[in-house]
Amino acid sequence: MHFGFALAYNKTDFRIHTVKNSSLPDTVIGGVSYGMKTIYTKSDPGFALGIISDFRLHEYVRLRFTPNISFASRNLEYTLQNANRDSTKTFKKTVESTFIILPIELKLQSKRLDNFGAYVIGGGGYTMDLVSKKKGQAVGGANQLDDAVLLKRDDFFYSAGAGVDFYLHYFKLGLEIKVLQGTRNLLQPLNNIFSNSIQKVNSKMVIFSITFEG
Repeated sequence: MHFGFALAYNKTDFRIHTVKNSSLPDTVIGGVSYGMKTIYTKSDPGFALGIISDFRLHEYVRLRFTPNISFASRNLEYTLQNANRDSTKTFKKTVESTFIILPIELKLQSKRLDNFGAYVIGGGGYTMDLVSKKKGQAVGGANQLDDAVLLKRDDFFYSAGAGVDFYLHYFKLGLEIKVLQGTRNLLQPLNNIFSNSIQKVNSKMVIFSITFEG
């Protein structure tokens, strides 16, 4: 068994399932009623810090526990349109998160060739968003433009990725890319046009890591 640490760059985004064929409440802007037209997501870059616990099960199989703290930001961009379809309004809601990520994964590595080795990795785990609000007030009314989109705190994910290891004189340097796909609907319903237009929200994250192991 050995230990190490990781520095990571991440891109976190949402997988949005919008409400279809439903009657949604409008919002009033300047005396004109607007309804939802489109919803898009955009991710901002983030970073993470983590520690590595690696337990050898077999010559080419390792069990890894790699808890980390990850900082992420995502944007929801809404386009609203009036009934006559001659006027549109665009609003962006920024959702910031600080995750505690607890993955347990199996690492299947190739036979070492000189100071180089490749591997694939997969598993699952639990995430907790420290920034999310546990409870949200039901808000609404004529003007809902300042209403937020709230997310639930807890999620479970499965992960898959690949990487390479370089065996240096004093430590092992690794480069890894991995995808995390959340399994829970994270949307915390609020009575506003931004929340009511979405049926389901899942989280997804792409992580590029540099690892240092003993």
